[in-house]
Amino acid sequence: MDFLKNILDLLLHLDTHLTHWVIKYDDFTYAILFLIIFVETGLVIMPILPGDSLLFATGALCAQGALDIYVIIPLLIFAAFCGDNTNYFIGKHLGDYIKRKKKLLFLKKEYIIEAEKFYAKHGRKTIVMARFVPIMRTIAPFVAGAGKMRYSRYIFYCVFGACLWVIGLSYIGYRFGNLAWVKSNFEIVIFGIIGVSLLPILIQFLKAKFRKKV
Repeated sequence: MDFLKNILDLLLHLDTHLTHWVIKYDDFTYAILFLIIFVETGLVIMPILPGDSLLFATGALCAQGALDIYVIIPLLIFAAFCGDNTNYFIGKHLGDYIKRKKKLLFLKKEYIIEAEKFYAKHGRKTIVMARFVPIMRTIAPFVAGAGKMRYSRYIFYCVFGACLWVIGLSYIGYRFGNLAWVKSNFEIVIFGIIGVSLLPILIQFLKAKFRKKV
């Protein structure tokens, strides 16, 4: 419970926490940010760490001169790349095991089988689009590996998605994060980012509910 409280506090007060890290840890802040992005994208059991909002807040801090945007962007692209690839190969290693055992944590055999079909049909755009959806960006690389998606097909869209995600959200934060209204309503902005990010999941959930009723 304390862990969830800490995560929620981190999400809601990212600007304060990032400023504190820079003051306390100086250049080691880059390593902390690398680790958060790596874990959020690389470990399927850690999908609740901040991603979109962290990039936005980091971009805003770069605009203040506390961090270097030209270091942050390639560093966090590399973190996302490393995380995705770690997740992909964990999924590839455990995919057959899940099929034999029927379930591993919240991952069921049926999910992997459905994922194989889905990735065969929509694989390329799924890798890129999932990058912008919390939870999905953590699960998608794992399922791609478990579903035996070809690595040569996966890697290009993994890199493209990582670049688009990190550059896009960091730049938005860099450009707009220090506007007076944004700074005074940072919690609302973070909730807005999370809400927009979760819209695709909500839409798919409602579509599935509607199809069942029909």
